Amino acid sequence: MKAPAAVKIVADVLAYRLGNLEMANLAGAVSISVSLHLSWTDVAVRALFALALNVLVYLNNDYIDIDLDLASAEKDGAKTRFLAEHQGAALFAQLAIAGLLAAIAWAYDPGLFVPLVAGGGVCWLYSAYLKRVPYLDLLAMIVWGLTMPLSGVPLGSALGWAMAIQLGLFAGVFESIQVIRDAREDAIVDGVRTTGVVLGQRRTLALARGMMALCCLYTGAVLHPLAAAILAGAFLGPPTPGRVERDGPRGKVSDGAAWLFVCAWIVLSGRSAGLLRVLEAASGG
Repeated sequence: MKAPAAVKIVADVLAYRLGNLEMANLAGAVSISVSLHLSWTDVAVRALFALALNVLVYLNNDYIDIDLDLASAEKDGAKTRFLAEHQGAALFAQLAIAGLLAAIAWAYDPGLFVPLVAGGGVCWLYSAYLKRVPYLDLLAMIVWGLTMPLSGVPLGSALGWAMAIQLGLFAGVFESIQVIRDAREDAIVDGVRTTGVVLGQRRTLALARGMMALCCLYTGAVLHPLAAAILAGAFLGPPTPGRVERDGPRGKVSDGAAWLFVCAWIVLSGRSAGLLRVLEAASGG
């Protein structure tokens, strides 16, 4: 029967991704919904939706990349082999989760179709095709970083959208650093031409600096200038050639600290404090 194998596959995906801290957008969705002062019932439903959506997209990624993962020494061999031996169950699990998510969106909030279709769709395109297409690989991750946290946002909330856009910009920074890290390995894989491979390390690094600067400007203009100052700590000392492994996590710490400050400010004050725009949590601005 497919059901027991499907349950194990879902549990494996959940344990592996959470263990590797790869569901940051889940935390993003929950933090936005809390910041917007949604009811705790609404927060809980949206959090469960975001969790199931993450399981769906990461399972889909593993399903598409089975052959690559089997050949990689860095992947969990037992988990990957089980998935490879039960591909029918993996497909069944994906269809079941997608159906459940569609039912929740239909019954609870049709706005949830946006992260389901856009977030799930761009993840499928990325896994199947876009991660091997220069420039579109970065754009896909920005769209991913924006649309997945929309699980926590009523679509009429301007402030919720503004916060999700900030997370999309963060995703662009992280992905520009990631393609630098992976460029050497990607270059020797036939047909894999990422942004990092095409631009080379120094030009991709300049792109990462530009994304960091854009994050600072956006944060100060729309969310809070002090959060922008926190981000500037990473911008003034951006990742440098030969130090990406060390400096990349430093940038994540700065981004995380700025995000926590923004969320705390909005929770306490009920609004953003951008230099160009102030958005209300209750009304959405």
